[in-house]
Amino acid sequence: MRDTPPWHPSVPEWSPETLDVDPIERSETIPSSWYVDPAFHAWDRTAVFSTHWQYAGHIGQLREAGDYLTADAAGAPVVVVRGTDGALRAFYNVCRHRGGPLALDHCGRSAMLQCKYHGWTYRLDGSLRGVPRFNRVDLFDKKDYGLKPVRVATWEGLVFIHAGEPLLPLGDLLAGIAERIAPMRLEGLRFARRIRYEVACNWKVYVDNYLEGYHLPYVHPELCDVLDVGRYETETFSYYSLQYSPLSPDSTRYGAASDSAYYYFVFPNCMLNIMPGRLQMNIVLPLAPDRCVVLFDYFYTDTDSLAAARKIEEDMAFSDHVQQEDIEICEWVQRGLASPAYDRGRFSVECEQGVYHFQTQLKTAYRSAARAAGNAL
Repeated sequence: MRDTPPWHPSVPEWSPETLDVDPIERSETIPSSWYVDPAFHAWDRTAVFSTHWQYAGHIGQLREAGDYLTADAAGAPVVVVRGTDGALRAFYNVCRHRGGPLALDHCGRSAMLQCKYHGWTYRLDGSLRGVPRFNRVDLFDKKDYGLKPVRVATWEGLVFIHAGEPLLPLGDLLAGIAERIAPMRLEGLRFARRIRYEVACNWKVYVDNYLEGYHLPYVHPELCDVLDVGRYETETFSYYSLQYSPLSPDSTRYGAASDSAYYYFVFPNCMLNIMPGRLQMNIVLPLAPDRCVVLFDYFYTDTDSLAAARKIEEDMAFSDHVQQEDIEICEWVQRGLASPAYDRGRFSVECEQGVYHFQTQLKTAYRSAARAAGNAL
């Protein structure tokens, strides 16, 4: 039986034909209401985020007992921690007393997990250890108030969490990526920095934008100097898509001309941007119908040397420049989607296979959740 999160909004109103999947040559894009209607913001938690794996961090951030990461699972706060027994565990980052947080930073180390509100203390296995000023409370047993667990799994050094019962194992979801990017290995990379961007657009607008190179000449002219855009390709698989490009022979920003850039998107909101010696993980989290947050985690093979430090700063500065360009255009698109001038568009067969693939997966998730809620579609 599938776990049901505490929120379970009613199915938004839509026309059944908007869930139909036609070939890309005849297909329309999803309706603008899916980007602007508050009902879809609530629905996305149930239909999409609570049923799919979510990226949390890298195993290199969880090497020692007490190392922890905080993350988001379908809108709920989660903490992932390395136990004294070496096991990796995840719990809702919620104290069982009155809902206070156990960890506030993205990552850190602590011998215990202590609520920042009233000081309740939990062992790294989630069991309740200390309860200040509770001596006069009747019928209270600490064994009944351990932290609520969340599923956690790793793949190639990347840590993922799941708020419910997974549709399939994490390894099956990501099958084929490690072989494609070889000889590069993700597990040995080292965390450098997390950068947070808040964007005034629906999370799906940001994902759509990520999934096509159609806009590159118009929005990212400098990125076009780095990539060999004439050989830019999109491939789709069962649960993810890949945008692939050799690096430009005229640029050495990311590597030699013989190297390539791999941009993987894992439904619903995770991006792996892989280049020589570097991984940039992006995750897009909805905040409101017209607002999302995008987290950028940077990982490198070398983070210690002076040469590496200079390279990382240059890399992040260029990435931030590209991101600011994306933010501006995504915020303009959100305003356009909310206007009376637009409802549904069409796809470029040549350039928008990735967007079509994402929107097809979204329709499948919506239909499945609606049926689970007892709505026959």
